[in-house]
Amino acid sequence: MQISQTSIQTSIVVEAPIEEAFSVFTEDIGSWFPPEYNLLEVDIEKRVFETHVGGHVYDIGTDGSECRWARVLAYEPPNRVVFSWDLSPQWQVETDPDKTSEVEVRFTAETSYRTRVDLEHRNLERHAEGWEDQRDQLGSDSGWPGVMHRYADRLAT
Repeated sequence: MQISQTSIQTSIVVEAPIEEAFSVFTEDIGSWFPPEYNLLEVDIEKRVFETHVGGHVYDIGTDGSECRWARVLAYEPPNRVVFSWDLSPQWQVETDPDKTSEVEVRFTAETSYRTRVDLEHRNLERHAEGWEDQRDQLGSDSGWPGVMHRYADRLAT
């Protein structure tokens, strides 16, 4: 993992074909993205990653409430996806697109059954006051590095 001034980069190699690695990251995000990372007042019933540019990433609560916390900016299966990070340093939904960062994930086949996944969370400074703390949290073991290990574990099952 690398942390630069305004971005976080992490990579992982997963034991899955590139198409499966991409599909699980997007369409099956609810199977690996930590359910405890939740802005709803109730438990998450379902986590959705809409598979088209202009779509959203959002959570649906057990009471039917929704929390839209990302926008799909690029969707290029099975090689690349980019989504906004619409969460402020206070871990609240940010509605001003100028104050959001973005996450780019690239998938590269190393063999027919092994895929390298490179994640860059960039432009964190756009979040304004408190962005450095958010960067440090996202770069910690409970941030992207830990989340990516959960993703790899999901693919290993």
